[in-house]
Amino acid sequence: MSDLFTQVAKNALYVISFVLIIAGLFVFAVIAEKVIQKKKGLTDKTSAARKAASVGLLSAVAAILMLIEIPMPFAPSFYKLDMSELPILIGAYAFGPAAGILIEFIKILLKLFIKGTSTAFVGELANFSVGASFILPASIIYYAKKTRNTATLSCLVGTVCITIFGTVFNAVYLLPAFAKLYGIPLEVIFGMGQEVNPFAGDNIYSFVFACVAPLNLIKGSLNSLLTLLVYKKISPVLKGAGIEANLVKETVKY
Repeated sequence: MSDLFTQVAKNALYVISFVLIIAGLFVFAVIAEKVIQKKKGLTDKTSAARKAASVGLLSAVAAILMLIEIPMPFAPSFYKLDMSELPILIGAYAFGPAAGILIEFIKILLKLFIKGTSTAFVGELANFSVGASFILPASIIYYAKKTRNTATLSCLVGTVCITIFGTVFNAVYLLPAFAKLYGIPLEVIFGMGQEVNPFAGDNIYSFVFACVAPLNLIKGSLNSLLTLLVYKKISPVLKGAGIEANLVKETVKY
């Protein structure tokens, strides 16, 4: 715990920037919810206590899943797949995009208290940002119209967004930040990619296209598929039996 606080103090400006990004995305999600609610005349009937309990539970599950990392054969060892976005997307579908961003944040917070950071918060910011690029578009689309077809569409859009954003974010920010943090030339990282993936190439664009894009595509696709399979069964438990929590005017429920 003391080591975590030391890291926070040491990287205060970076942590403040991280918090501002989180706050900005949360505000955006809240505004999106309010706009949709006003436009469609929606009412949230889920009790605050039940929502808080569900958010806490889903955050804990997400934090545990974040710690379970699966290496990918086409990418260097520091790129791993985790399924932590699954409970977050389920929560965002059940309670809206703001709840999704909140669960994403609490997941990162729990992970830091459990395991700390070995990347001066760079890895945590990356995980949060890439996760949010998946959760936000998917949950906003679904929140506007809760049907099975919309759920499928929202998952497709979310998967496209996480693939594009995650790839660009790695090229523009994450890889240069890691190279600076560890004092490793980017060429060394590209070489690590070429050792496991002949398509990685010797520049940042071929590297992210061959190693990062497939990882995010797989992550988005798996989380989407599992959410579509289990959400309908889990939703009543989260909201409470007999409670139609979000869209009281819809005639078709998913």
